[in-house]
Amino acid sequence: MAAHNALKAVSLTHVRYQRGDRLGLFLAWVSLVPVFISLGGFVSHFIFRRELQSMFFALGLVVSQFINELIKKSVQQARPETCALLEMCDSHGWPSSHSQYMFFFAVYFTLLTCKGIGGIWNVRTKWAALFLPWSLAVLTMYSRVYLGYHTVAQVFAGASLGIFLGGVWFWLVNSKLFCYFPLIEESAFGRFFYVKDTSHISDVLKFEYDNARAARKNMAARKAMATKTS
Repeated sequence: MAAHNALKAVSLTHVRYQRGDRLGLFLAWVSLVPVFISLGGFVSHFIFRRELQSMFFALGLVVSQFINELIKKSVQQARPETCALLEMCDSHGWPSSHSQYMFFFAVYFTLLTCKGIGGIWNVRTKWAALFLPWSLAVLTMYSRVYLGYHTVAQVFAGASLGIFLGGVWFWLVNSKLFCYFPLIEESAFGRFFYVKDTSHISDVLKFEYDNARAARKNMAARKAMATKTS
């Protein structure tokens, strides 16, 4: 009988922790934050918002993870011995992709917020809004070590690379690619998917709120006019 190749699982949400360890359970969920951001955040944001800034934000995360895989295959540093007990150590560990993802996200989100791009946060809520992504980034980094998937050096390498790539990608998008946003909006792709850029609007929430109210009032006025003339 021919020998079978070793099986490999799709481990998108397969995170192990010690039974009865409540901190481990919490950190296992924290370790899944990149999945929640990608599937729940960017996918839903594209469906309902179609913002170019968010699209390039997500594209940057994809590029960052591609670079992470290239480095892992080149360096081929093993994960810690504790990872063998988890039966999930069929990939290399340096640098940590989870840490890289979260720190890229935190840096890009911070630069967007501090630059006021999109106008979502005002001055009073801006700094409070920045607390969450950085807290999640640090917790994710800690969770990968606590759960045994990475060494301290591997998560710090991922965090450092994520910070660097997040800053570079933000500069590239908003200094070099930003001028092409109007062309993308007016392209066949942009018109078909209703892609837009609201970076030039100082307060997006207020702008959309005011326009929604104005549209409702105009509709009510047209209905009233039609009733009078009928």
